[in-house]
Amino acid sequence: MSRNSIKAPASSPRLLASAIGVALTAGSASHMAQAAEDTEQKGERNSIALGATSITGEEQDGTSYQVEKASSQKYTAPLVDTPRSVTVVPQQVLKDTGATSLQDALRTVPGITFGAGEGGNPQGDRPFIRGFDAQGDTYLDGVRDTGGQSREIFDIESIEVSKGPNSSFGGRGSAGGSLNLVSKTPQARDFTNGGFTYGSDQTRRYVLDVNRQFLDSAAFRLNLMSHEQNVAGRDAVNYDRWGVAPSLTFGLGTPTRVNLSYYHMESNDLPDSGIPYGYASATATVHGNDKPNDGGDSNNFYGLKDRDFRKTRADISTFSIEHDLSDTMTLKNTLRHGSTGQDYVLTQPDDSTRNLSRFGTVWRRANTRVSTTTTTTNQTDLFGSFQALGFKHSYSTGLEFTGEETRVSGYTVTPNTNPTCTVAGGGRGGQCTSLSNPNPDDAWTGSVARNYMGTNTKATSRAAYVFDTIELDPKWLLNVGLRYDTFDTEANINAAPTQTVRARTKVKDDSQFFNWQAGLVWKPLENGSIYTSYATSASPAGGLVGEGVDNNAIPTGINTSDLQPEETVNYELGTKWDLFHDRLSLTAAVFRTEKKNTRILVSNNTYETAGESRVDGMELSASGKITEHWQVFAGYSLLKSELVDPGRNGNRQAIVQTGSNKGNQMPNTPERSFSLWTTYDVTPKLTIGGGAFYVDEVYGDAANTVYVPAYTRYDAMASYKLTKNVDLQLNVQNLTDKTYYDKAYASHFANQAAGRTALVSTSFHF
Repeated sequence: MSRNSIKAPASSPRLLASAIGVALTAGSASHMAQAAEDTEQKGERNSIALGATSITGEEQDGTSYQVEKASSQKYTAPLVDTPRSVTVVPQQVLKDTGATSLQDALRTVPGITFGAGEGGNPQGDRPFIRGFDAQGDTYLDGVRDTGGQSREIFDIESIEVSKGPNSSFGGRGSAGGSLNLVSKTPQARDFTNGGFTYGSDQTRRYVLDVNRQFLDSAAFRLNLMSHEQNVAGRDAVNYDRWGVAPSLTFGLGTPTRVNLSYYHMESNDLPDSGIPYGYASATATVHGNDKPNDGGDSNNFYGLKDRDFRKTRADISTFSIEHDLSDTMTLKNTLRHGSTGQDYVLTQPDDSTRNLSRFGTVWRRANTRVSTTTTTTNQTDLFGSFQALGFKHSYSTGLEFTGEETRVSGYTVTPNTNPTCTVAGGGRGGQCTSLSNPNPDDAWTGSVARNYMGTNTKATSRAAYVFDTIELDPKWLLNVGLRYDTFDTEANINAAPTQTVRARTKVKDDSQFFNWQAGLVWKPLENGSIYTSYATSASPAGGLVGEGVDNNAIPTGINTSDLQPEETVNYELGTKWDLFHDRLSLTAAVFRTEKKNTRILVSNNTYETAGESRVDGMELSASGKITEHWQVFAGYSLLKSELVDPGRNGNRQAIVQTGSNKGNQMPNTPERSFSLWTTYDVTPKLTIGGGAFYVDEVYGDAANTVYVPAYTRYDAMASYKLTKNVDLQLNVQNLTDKTYYDKAYASHFANQAAGRTALVSTSFHF
């Protein structure tokens, strides 16, 4: 299997996208000078159109780190009056930090870590929020965005992070919180923004954002992206992707707005195979507080160039219509169809037979996956405000209907056994390699054949919800929310996606559950609040619809006492203040999150929903301007996690093993994490900035036998306004070239983060 053979499909569409971008830029050239001259005369047209289909947060100004209100109408109060922890990463933070992916962006939000994927658990974004897996809890413009993906942000305006159980907002899951990505939408003005980034390790990135108002109330917007890079400090690894996102809005500034949008992104990578965990000694048979072992060279790559690849695809189409029934009531309907896919064979550096400590070798275990997830959602929302019984109500209510289907299969890789690797340097036909000096160009004598046998999972969900912020008096607000869901799922095991082979096993589950939240807000002053809140979430069996490792999966071949949803509750006490003439937002919160009714092993082949885990924590954050020239985006998170009742230890066959994880720290839950990003305008043209990011050690497994060490990473940036329309920016990420790991897996390996990376960006805007 040649690496060259899989690059071709992406090249032609990439050239088409680039050609479109060049054509649009060229077509705009004759207008650029006139646009620059007219800029000051278009103040009114350049303002944010409040009639747009999606409002992306009400920022103080276009460059502020402070955001006053979340985009979703389900947040029925400004953030300062919302009784839960919500962090919004605005566009300016994304730009200043040089972020290009969801994982890049979320390093600025403490309390979030990422877990690694392999075969059964797909590659892609797997965030943990407050210690709980949020792989299926990402939303795009308020609608669940399913499927294993590595998300780009070229078409993203901001990222909203809601912490704490959140099922009343989004439905199933959300035990630790959820993410909402806010798309760029057409605006009632003309502009062209674009740029290119050149950097170390052959980084090349091109973006274009064009908006054209072609009628008084209609506009078109197009975002294009092309990105390719190697990875600093990693041998052989490379990433290659492109994307296009057109959108069209009619009715801007009128009572009725219609928006049509489409998003397409493809990637074609040689994925990072990570660094294996080493056993403490040659005589050890189980891990005992072990960390990754790179054999003395952190650049080491344990994959195979001629075998490994990863290709992904995402297609999302959205049609929404929004109508103001009155000055205080709006009806909105959103219809979305999305399809995502993954196709890969990648190496997992496996040390199951203790090759590292005995022979200094590594087994190149092949993990494979071919998956497609399709989702169709219709969501109807009614929101606004009214007076009743002497109280003001700011409300939002709606209905949601969703159908999802995931088809998962893979490849048969032969051989792919668990060998004792006594010989390095491509031993056993390339299955084995040296720990200290692996060669990704080793000849591999095995074979890869498409295997269509797999699992087809379908799910249907229906929901009704209502939220209300009730102004009891100017100093007291009551925030309440209630949601009812039905979730029906069915999995056909060992079914061929082509339907030429009949399913051998069919399992299903039907769940119904209520979730609710309540918060009381006291405003001692207009610019501040003190709140207490309670919220719940529910995770039904099969909630990930086959696209992740599901702790509450639909059982096959085992006995369970029931299939009740896992339940999570959160108690929170916090305060929020807007200071320095409302330029800077400060928040603080203490909380307890308890996940109960979790599925645990109680005896051989028998599970019950009776377990419990708990996180006690504290969070602090600051975002906005300290002075007119000094901005800050910072946070601190303290998480004390515990597996209160994890049940009995067992293997993959649900057979009880010795030992107990009771009292252990939850996986992927750092006790302390801290982030600080700040910039200062030295002159009207020159801005300098930098950041520090600290994450405590993180365990990869519930037994706390493998971990990745704590780390501190430093970044720096400087930007200069070359002209009114052209900016230059330098970002140096991981300034000290720190070797650290940003994803911990439960067994075998951890993902190493990029080393020092220098990026020079040129941006233009007209």
